[in-house]
Amino acid sequence: MMKIKLFIAICIVTLLASCKTSNQITYFQDLDKKVLGTQEDVNYEVKICPDDQLAISVSSIDPNAVVVFNLPLANYLTPGDEKVTGNPVMQTYLVDSKGYIDFPVIGRLKVAGYTRTELAEKLKKEISVYAKSPLVTVKIQNFKISVMGEVNTPGTQIVSNERISILDAISLAGDLTIYGERTNVLLIRENNGKKEYHRFDLTSSEVLTSPFFYLQQNDIVYVEPNKARKSNSRYSQSSQFNISVASTIVSAISVIASLTIALLVK
Repeated sequence: MMKIKLFIAICIVTLLASCKTSNQITYFQDLDKKVLGTQEDVNYEVKICPDDQLAISVSSIDPNAVVVFNLPLANYLTPGDEKVTGNPVMQTYLVDSKGYIDFPVIGRLKVAGYTRTELAEKLKKEISVYAKSPLVTVKIQNFKISVMGEVNTPGTQIVSNERISILDAISLAGDLTIYGERTNVLLIRENNGKKEYHRFDLTSSEVLTSPFFYLQQNDIVYVEPNKARKSNSRYSQSSQFNISVASTIVSAISVIASLTIALLVK
């Protein structure tokens, strides 16, 4: 009878522990409590910043009229190669520290603070003076985000399109490890030369409507270790220290013993 009671007690403890663990790692736990429906999407258009590399293409019904507004294609020599190989690629405009680029014919142009759409419209108006019905496309070529900490594949990701959310970034990093703290994910963003910080609770559905849900270029996402990982780390460091001290003591005793034996033999 006692064995049966003990078995039941163990089962209950195990079940409670598993429920607690599930609550710690499950995303969007409160979604079932909310009324189903649609939510207004958060604006994801990013603004151009210093050090962005912009690919700008101009076309028109008269191609010859806009040739001057397009940078020539270029081939690049790979280090160690003697010949230029590969297909020509479009050159880019590097936004300087003050937010300007030098654009053909138009000259020095302020681009920082504009979205891609806004800059395309601005260029379209400027170029319309020289060409009929121009079409302008703008793309940020070096759009990247970094994910650090308790994820399976931390690192920097070059993003081909500019619509990337915090969930996309975590997915690209292989999701959080079992040791990742899901209630306190940190976002680090630089805005006008100043650092901004925001924290996400991935166990809550509020992350889906956060104004920081969509990331911007050069954002850094950091997933801190949870209490279990921190405890294991402290235990491991303490164990390593104790082992190191014990090893030193044993070595010292061994040396003293060797010297004592040598003196006695003499």
